[in-house]
Order: sequence, then structure tokens, then C-alpha cells
Amino acid sequence: MEIVMALGFVGIDPSTGGGGSPTVWVEDEAEEIDRFARTGEIELDPEASWWPEWLGLVRETVGRGVVVRRARIVSEPVTDYIRWEHAVTPMNLAAGELVRWLPRSQTSNIALPGNDFWLIDDKLVLFHFFTGYGDWAEPGFAFSEDSATVRLVSSAFEAVWERGTPHDEYSV
Repeated sequence: MEIVMALGFVGIDPSTGGGGSPTVWVEDEAEEIDRFARTGEIELDPEASWWPEWLGLVRETVGRGVVVRRARIVSEPVTDYIRWEHAVTPMNLAAGELVRWLPRSQTSNIALPGNDFWLIDDKLVLFHFFTGYGDWAEPGFAFSEDSATVRLVSSAFEAVWERGTPHDEYSV
């Protein structure tokens, strides 16, 4: 398997069949983040770049009655990347995602998984693996259906969600 470090994970493609990867990737996110860091300008057009695919998936999922929640644990002061994430989050909200932010300093007594993750239907966890520089580490991601792992991840997410600040109330 070849890993292209310039690609960034966007989400799960529910129509992937066979042995293919069920992930959606983006190539130009780093360019947008770099432009934001240099100029403070950011593309907030939901039809630009990779946004239509992700936002369309979120709208369709929410339209089926599924609640899509995203909790972001962030170190403060925040980095340019987190400023960029915060700046583009209104598009996620408009598509139907619920987003909360929690400063890392408020997580010391939460049993957190060691990796970024997506919890899907309280049955499946998709873990993401990154290097210390924020690049994808080999193998990049892994799935787990282990019930103890799912319970740990679910419990951690709920604790973060309860403490988190809704996007509209969190400033960077």
C-alpha cells in the first residue's frame, strides 16, 4: 500500500464496496491552510475544493435522521491549522454537523484514546494515526469493532462533548 503524505482524510464513502478503501481524501487542504496562515484569507465557498463531497455526505446523512457530532480537543494557544479549522467550521454547521471545542487543559481526568477517531453507529471506530509533525503515519488508519474499544471511545467522546463549548461560543 502506498501512502501519499500530502493527502488528508475527509470522511467515509458509504458507497465503497469490495476491498476498496471507504475513505475520502483531499489533496489541496494544505495549500488552503498555508494561504490562511499567510494572508488570513480562506475559501468559504461550499462548492469549492473538496467541500461539496463532504458537505453533501453530511447533509444526506443528517437528512436520514442521523446526528453528526464532531468534538475537537485543542491545545491553547491554537495553531494556524486550528484557526483554519475554526474558520471553516460554519460550513460544517450549515451542512448539519454539531461541533464543540474543548481545550486540552480541561481533559486531564478523561480517559482519552491515544488517537484521533470517528465513532460510527456505536459499533465501529476508525482510528487515524499521525506523526509528531501531523503527517499520516504508516498505516494511517485502522478500524476496530472490539466492543471494549467501542465502549471506551464512546465514553470518552461523551465526556468531551459534555464539557465542550459549542462552536458559536468558542473563539480562537
